[in-house]
Amino acid sequence: MTNKSIAQPTSGIDKDRLLRNALSVDVEDWFHVGAFEKAIDRAGWDSLESRVEANTDAVFALFAEAGVKATFFTLGWIAERHPALIRRVAAAGHEIASHGWDHQRVFTLTPDAFRADLARARAAIEDAAGEKVTGYRAPSFSIDARTPWAHPILAEEGYAYSSSVAPVVHDHYGWPEAPRFAFAPVAGSDFIEIPVTTARLAGRTIAAGGGGFFRLLPYRFSRWAITQVNAEGRPAIFYFHPWEIDRDQPRVANAPLKSKLRHYSRLSAMRGKLKRLLADFEWGRLDEIVAQDNLVIPAKAGAEDDQGSIQLPSSPLAVGSAS
Repeated sequence: MTNKSIAQPTSGIDKDRLLRNALSVDVEDWFHVGAFEKAIDRAGWDSLESRVEANTDAVFALFAEAGVKATFFTLGWIAERHPALIRRVAAAGHEIASHGWDHQRVFTLTPDAFRADLARARAAIEDAAGEKVTGYRAPSFSIDARTPWAHPILAEEGYAYSSSVAPVVHDHYGWPEAPRFAFAPVAGSDFIEIPVTTARLAGRTIAAGGGGFFRLLPYRFSRWAITQVNAEGRPAIFYFHPWEIDRDQPRVANAPLKSKLRHYSRLSAMRGKLKRLLADFEWGRLDEIVAQDNLVIPAKAGAEDDQGSIQLPSSPLAVGSAS
């Protein structure tokens, strides 16, 4: 018997299959964080202490202990400098996907620059992993209303999915009008976007998919949110960063106070909370979740609470299956 929470779907997904959630890691170092971009010069990154390999290995060990597989969204910059790390993760059966080249937010790029960033990152990651990359996550969930060209470019470049949208209001990112759950943003394409998890509380959509919210809020909030999403028949999409388990990482003294509070608070509690999360729910790779039949469920009239308010494009996926 297992004590893990496995909600049975209520609609749209095969009721005979137990619902599994997607576990993901954004593989970046402590100095790549968007909140520190004005405090740390990119030109000096190579001179800073890199802790990503040790931290990712520690995450890798946590997953092995729990017997779970995950998706590792990796910066090309990291893959180029730590190829053995990426090979170890891939060899253990985890999915290797792209997090872009060097953590530039998509809404700061031109379409051509975005395409070049994708190509450079993919080449480095595939060279390190020895396998094809089909998944993408934008740095800081930076695909939003300002980047209508991003999803079509990803589809043209052969990506199967993106997990780059946060349908919330936030001071650094967010596309509150976007659907809460998987949708097909490119007409005539099997490409899908699967947003990071949110929950509904008092008529509002709130972030509930991991990262700083997972560290800063009590664990019972995350457990409630994931249980709520699973009860709706949807898989949760959870993420965190390797630096979030590293309480001894260097401190950026000249960073804004709010950024320091968000980044450094409750780092020491993260490992314990992750162990509880891994034990309480069923987890898998994001590409496995994306491959589920009927992952994209057409929005119902008047169902803005579930699917957001943007106009979804006409696509075979809107009424069929995703792959």
